[in-house]
Amino acid sequence: SAESSDEEVLSSTSQQPEKRFKQSASPKSPRVSALNRVRQPVRGKGKKRGRKAKSFPDVSPNTPEERWNKSTDEDITPQPPAFNPSRTPGPQLNPTASYTVLQLFQLFLSTSVLQTILINTNAYGEKMYKGPKQWKDLSMNDLYSYLLLVIFMGLVKVRSLKDYWRKSDTFKIPFPEQIMSSKKFFTISSALHLSDPKVDAENVRKRGTAAYDRLCKIKPMYLQMRDACKNYFHPFQNIAIDQRMVATKARNGLKQYMKGNPTKWGYKLFVLGDSHCGYTWDFFIYEGKSPEISSPQNHGLSYKSVMALIDEKMLGTGYKLFVDNFYTSPALFQDLLKKNIFGCGAIRSNCIGYPTTLTNKLPNKAPRGTHRWLREGNLLFMEWKDTRVVYMCSTFHRGTESSTVQRKVKGKAGQWKNVDLPVPECVVEYNRYMGGVDLSDALIGYYTVLHKTRKWYQTFFYHFVDIAIVNAFILHQETACAKNQKPMTQKQFREKLIEELGALVVSNLPPSRPSLPEKTRHLPGNFASDSSKGRRTCKVCGQRTPVYCKTCLVPLCFQPKRDCFSAWHE
Repeated sequence: SAESSDEEVLSSTSQQPEKRFKQSASPKSPRVSALNRVRQPVRGKGKKRGRKAKSFPDVSPNTPEERWNKSTDEDITPQPPAFNPSRTPGPQLNPTASYTVLQLFQLFLSTSVLQTILINTNAYGEKMYKGPKQWKDLSMNDLYSYLLLVIFMGLVKVRSLKDYWRKSDTFKIPFPEQIMSSKKFFTISSALHLSDPKVDAENVRKRGTAAYDRLCKIKPMYLQMRDACKNYFHPFQNIAIDQRMVATKARNGLKQYMKGNPTKWGYKLFVLGDSHCGYTWDFFIYEGKSPEISSPQNHGLSYKSVMALIDEKMLGTGYKLFVDNFYTSPALFQDLLKKNIFGCGAIRSNCIGYPTTLTNKLPNKAPRGTHRWLREGNLLFMEWKDTRVVYMCSTFHRGTESSTVQRKVKGKAGQWKNVDLPVPECVVEYNRYMGGVDLSDALIGYYTVLHKTRKWYQTFFYHFVDIAIVNAFILHQETACAKNQKPMTQKQFREKLIEELGALVVSNLPPSRPSLPEKTRHLPGNFASDSSKGRRTCKVCGQRTPVYCKTCLVPLCFQPKRDCFSAWHE
């Protein structure tokens, strides 16, 4: 087998003195036995091209060497993480109170936030709309109506925004027209502004300096949303950090490209999510490369992004963080341990700090389900063979812990059958808890309110609305389950939110004369398209008239000097 052949090679070389090699040495170097010799100086034939080759230092045979261990070898038992959160995990709400869908939503998009957006939108609209088309200030009711329609558009999808106001009887959608006209909706969309235009103008003058803020136009809502997400929920023990892409095709310096992501072009966010329910607890927007972050002294972007999101004072200690191979590094996990935060994640085999020893390493042709482990202090490195080799690193798992996973394997007869393969526990837990941010992305993607816009900051406005709705929905789920009640689905939750927003809009409207039922309305109609034809005798004055009452079906004069229509109905 692959394991026995691997052991034979190692046993034949273990009796000879071993040499240590630099980490940068190629794995395709000569055999181990040949490497025990000290290389002799080699000179080239040419005078200029010849140079002295470097020789490897001698190492005593008694020097202890790292080696990969089998699944049957004993490993130490790491101290289990003592979970001490700063608050009770779950929703941070009054447990005895009952919250409506609208109240949960307003925890994230409060009246004060919408008031700031309203003031800035009116200021920007007044600046942009001058001349014959003067800007008419919006009211809070207008902003609520606009928000209601935006959420409605996430549920009811059409090809173009203009299709929501189509006049055709076949394709007409009556609800948007009842809330506001298309002209008013597009006017608000063009003027929607999150920051003070005066502050924007001052920031533009700082362009090219260190004081310039690339996120100035979304800063008020951006900061408030991050604070609200952290205030009203506390994560459970298992958390995950991952990247999120907000789709856009805008020509903007913030836009990033991710080759393997379903959304290849968009704005990149680094998100800390709860692995239990997918709640977005904290996030920040990637602004592009900077010398400070990219420098080796600061460990690069992956290290900095994790450290920026892990707030041990607000979180507490004993958390288990799951990350993918973009973030995982021995340096990161060691520094997280100093904060009493434990880490587990996939790792790249060429990562700085990954063991370079080849002794008892997992063979290339090892059977599926085979694994090797190596411990360096608090760090456990794991190699497990599935369809390909999976590389893992953890600070709270044991090398000998294992479970089983079912895989389809092709037999000798060419038939596929289900086989239970051994799998390390760190791989099982990684697959179980790494998807916290992916779950949040999926919940947002089902009924996203995001639509095309020419202004980059409005894209973030729509995404913040999505975060507010999904986080409010998760709060509803958690509180309902705590009371042994059946929670709503996300679709039902959004429909209820639209209904409650609609009731709020109607309650804020000025009182108007109640409309009569359709059967009691008396509307004039014409007998024919030409007033000179189809005249009938008026029931009041006896004159000939082309007008009749549609309800009473009675010919009546309807002229300023002869208003028999009004006289008849009085």
